Amino acid sequence: MVSLSPNGSAPDDAALMARAQNGDIDAFAALYDRYAAHAFRLAQAICHDAGRAEDAVQEGFLAIWHARARFRPEKGSFKAWSMRIVKNRAIDSRRAAAARPPLQAIETPAEAPDAESKPVQDQVVARSESDALLVSLSELPEAQAEVIALAFFGELSHSEIATQLDLPSGTVKGRMRLGLEKLRKQMGVLK
Repeated sequence: MVSLSPNGSAPDDAALMARAQNGDIDAFAALYDRYAAHAFRLAQAICHDAGRAEDAVQEGFLAIWHARARFRPEKGSFKAWSMRIVKNRAIDSRRAAAARPPLQAIETPAEAPDAESKPVQDQVVARSESDALLVSLSELPEAQAEVIALAFFGELSHSEIATQLDLPSGTVKGRMRLGLEKLRKQMGVLK
């Protein structure tokens, strides 16, 4: 069980992580309890599948446990560090799911390449663009990537994102604008 700090408040993330780095499982469990729901929302927005999102969160926190010795609070918050790891696991999960052919494609014989080839080509281009977006998204600050992932992959409006993240609508719009500007630069898209 995680004990309260001397002033009666819950220990901060850095203190819990320092204890976890020394092998304190209860401290790590407290960090998991703080951030699991947030991590799940982020992963689900990227994966579009609750089961894959749960797996991404589980794999992410397992990776965090294994990498706990590398965490440095002077380089950033535990939340940002851990959510980047979970986000990367969710991106990996989405890519893996996209790489697997759908079951129908395996069971049905190949169609003639005439009329059906254009939709397949469009799907390949769309998948390629989605993969490029996911790579660029993984390089954004966690707060900006989260709102963009919820908007584009989760198909939520600004107000729905604000409600889900318990943020003012203006904050969501600001993070979205900054994140999209960075994405444009990363992906080489001109305004």
